[in-house]
Amino acid sequence: MSDLVLASHNAKKLSELQALLAPLGWRLRSVAEFDREAPEETASTFVENALLKARHATRVSGLPALADDSGFEVDALAGAPGVYSARYAGAQGDDAANNDKLLAALAGVPEARRGARFICVLALLRHVNDPVPLLAQGEWRGRILHAPRGTEGFGYNPVFLDPESGLSAAELSSEQKNARSHRAKAMQQLLEKLRG
Repeated sequence: MSDLVLASHNAKKLSELQALLAPLGWRLRSVAEFDREAPEETASTFVENALLKARHATRVSGLPALADDSGFEVDALAGAPGVYSARYAGAQGDDAANNDKLLAALAGVPEARRGARFICVLALLRHVNDPVPLLAQGEWRGRILHAPRGTEGFGYNPVFLDPESGLSAAELSSEQKNARSHRAKAMQQLLEKLRG
């Protein structure tokens, strides 16, 4: 089993990605084992932020690193909150506040304009100076609900309607989510690149 460091302190993200990597025999470890501080996400794109986090994780751990930079883009808000998704309402990672702010911003917006997508960019670096990092991207399109539904997952899952199932992302089981999410699609693309 090979160790790979995930450039995140998010235990739920670690669990979700570990389930996707398990078939390859990789053990995913959190960067929190090596460093309590997360690098500041100063870039304006998901790709640049993923690379910034991956370089930090491989620097502090000495191991290959996988970084995920994900976000939520809403059509009626011209793609906001985008790279600021985790801190949309101010404090980093306050999911309830982020969802409340989003629903308030969309008050009165008709169904036809409530389209949205989750975006995930994965960056895999073999070492800190890896000149050719592997990059993969996935997206999951759906709609914004008028009120939160469900208790599974994290982030914007309770307000995101998956069109295929008719359920919010927070109402899907882990297995269902891992079959269709933005992260699952990005991971599938990454695994194809690794096998190739």
